[in-house]
Parts: sequence; C-alpha cells; structure tokens
Amino acid sequence: MSSVTDLFSTPEAQAPLAEQLRPRHLNDIIGQSHLLGLGKPLRLAFESGKPHSMILWGPPGTGKTTLARIMSTDFNSEFIALSAVLSGIKDIRNAIEQAQLVLQQTGRHTILFVDEVHRFNKSQQDAFLPYVEQGLITFVGATTENPSFEVNNALLSRAQVYVLSALSEQELTQLFERAQKMALGNLQFSQEAQHTLIEFADGDARRLLNLLEQIRNAAETETITSISKAYVLNALSRNARNFDKSGDAFYDQISALHKSIRGSSPDAALYWLCRMLDGGTDALYIGRRLVRMAIEDIGLADPRALRLTLDACETYERLGSPEGELALAQAALYLACAPKSNAAYLAYNQARSFVAKDQSRRVPIHLRNASTRLMKDIGYGNAYRYAHDCPEAYAAGENYFPENMPEVSFYHPTAYGLEQKIQEKLAYLRNLDKQAKHKI
Repeated sequence: MSSVTDLFSTPEAQAPLAEQLRPRHLNDIIGQSHLLGLGKPLRLAFESGKPHSMILWGPPGTGKTTLARIMSTDFNSEFIALSAVLSGIKDIRNAIEQAQLVLQQTGRHTILFVDEVHRFNKSQQDAFLPYVEQGLITFVGATTENPSFEVNNALLSRAQVYVLSALSEQELTQLFERAQKMALGNLQFSQEAQHTLIEFADGDARRLLNLLEQIRNAAETETITSISKAYVLNALSRNARNFDKSGDAFYDQISALHKSIRGSSPDAALYWLCRMLDGGTDALYIGRRLVRMAIEDIGLADPRALRLTLDACETYERLGSPEGELALAQAALYLACAPKSNAAYLAYNQARSFVAKDQSRRVPIHLRNASTRLMKDIGYGNAYRYAHDCPEAYAAGENYFPENMPEVSFYHPTAYGLEQKIQEKLAYLRNLDKQAKHKI
C-alpha cells in the first residue's frame, strides 16, 4: 500500500541525454586526443596526481565541463561550479567560504570551475588570485574566447591554457554510436539520417546529443523505430516555424548561403540567411559558418572580412535577437561583395598534407633560438640575418626551411583584391632571391 508521502511526492525529473551520457572517466571522453592521448599534456597532468589551475579554451560541446568534473573525481576534491553569466562577487565569496569550510571539516581540496570565465570583469577575475596563490582552490576556467584577450594576465600567468578542438565527423560518429547503444533503445537510423544529424551538430557533442534526444522523444510519441533522413528533418523542424519550407535538407540551405557568398550574390546570400533565421536556425551556427566563409573563400583578398564577421558573431552574443541578426546580415552582405580568393585555404591544406606525409626535419641551426650562452657557443642562431638590417628589410636569398628539404610552394595569391598586391610583392622578393643566389 502506498504511503501518503508516495502519493504526493514528485518523481525525479529524468536528466537530459547529454547529462546521462556525460563521461565519468578520462578514457570515456571522445575527442581531444592531442591533449588526452598517451603521453599528451592533459593526461600527464591527471596522471601526476597533482591538480593545477588551468584554462580550457574551445568551442561549445567539446568537454570543458566534463574535464573539470572528472578532475574533481580523480583528485578526490570538492567540486564547485560557477557560471560567469549568472554569478557575481557575492557568489565568488560564497564559493571561497565553502572551499574553506570543506578544507577545515574534511581536509579535502576544492576545484572551482568557472564556466564562460571571459564574462567576468577584471575585478571579478582578480578575486580568485589570492586563493589560487594560497592553494585553497584549483581554478579551472572554461571559455570559448581567446584567453589572451579575455582573461587577466595575472590569472592567466597562474593557469595552464589547454586548447580544445571541435569534434571531427569521425568522433561525432563514435558518440552517435555510443548514444544509440546506451540510450536510444531500438531506434534504427539510416546512414543519411545519421549524416544529417552529425552535420547539423557541427562539431558540438552536446548539440548532437540534444538533437538525438529530440528525435527519440518524437519517435516515442509516434511509436516508430525506423528513422530516415526525412523524419529527422521533419522532427527537428516541429519546434521551429517551417524550418525548411520547400522540404530540402538543412545543410542544403547552408550550402546555398555559402555558394551565394562565394558567387558574390549579396541578394541571394541575404535571402538564404533570412530563410534559415526564419526557420529557427541557431544564429550563432550561421555566424560560425560565415566565419569559415571569410577564411575559405575570401582570405587575404580582403583580411577585413574575417574581423568583421567575428565582430558580427560577438554582437549577436551581446545583443541577441533581432539586433544581433542585423549584424550577421551585414557580415553576409560584406562577404558576398568582397573580392574572392581560396589561396590561403588551399595553401593550408597543401602544407598540412605535406607535413603529415613528410619526415620530421630539424630546425636549421641558424634559425634556432639562442637564449643561453651555451646555445650561442654551439652555434644556435649563428649566421642568421636580421631582416630589418638588410636592404628593403629583406634578407634576400635566405632559406627558412629545414636543410635538404625539397622545394615546395604552397601559397599562390590570386590577382583579386589585396592579394594582387601580395602577388606583386612576392614576385618582387623572389626576384631579389634569384639575384642574391647569382652573387654567391
């Protein structure tokens, strides 16, 4: 027979899928192999058994909060979390008092996690300093912004910065498979449906899990188990007004926006931008894609494009809708009207491919940093020519590649926008190199 307490108690709300699948151990984390692989810096920090203050810098959904929580478990520490968006000096004082009380009563150390630490002003960031120095707390800050500009130097000097990366398609696929095995029951996804969800997640693990949760809830309501691409698009559109009025896939619209900008059609770019906003697309997702377009399709033909697009994203973050959307529209128009070049994009891909396949070559001795007398005595930096002391501030004929490396040429500027000037400048410098070699 049920008690009165049972009858009137409220069942505990089920945690969101992203929380249910949050990794509890370091080995469960998907992605960030450059930090968490064997012998990599963050894994070594965990294995040392000695926590240290750190700044975790990376895009949303890359595991910053998860890493902080695992730290508290692995180091048997108290975990206190603050959000810089919602907290003030009073909350910081309360957290410090709690850390002191825990230390006095249990002897346990405290890890103080501050999400979006870049939102704190200088005085709020300074409030942590004495307690970090005393060793009362291990400070862990999470930020999506460059800490060099957003975190005080005093706090930055006391914390190691670790840069987290957006998850790759392969890593998101691994997360998808884990979610399907552990939390999605008998739902079966077609390859196209899976690809659509991963594409929509855009490197954000939390976003992927939230999307899967929406699909799961919709499928349970309709008692279906087979999930197609069309079902995904339809289910995700129900909470947004006509997400895709013509029925084409989400990524078709972002593709249309990208190609309109690449094709220098400001009106079409504005149309597709408004279509996506009208359908409920996350405005900052559009902003991130605009940033990529500024890099991939404009590059050095107009370097201002990247800064203007980043400013538009920041404006949206600060002002929200509708003012922030106007900033994104302005960025899209600018990108569409700007001169186009994918030379930097191609150069990066070619250089990265070359380095991945090439052997590990030593830095030439004349380019090495001679920071001590010993280094100078053994020849580090010897015969290096300081460009500013050379005619036209250019050390003609100098080689900056490793010795015996085959000749390579990655960057080929176009004849458009600023790159036309860059092309002329590089051609002139290459001519000086030829003249210098003839004199040798």
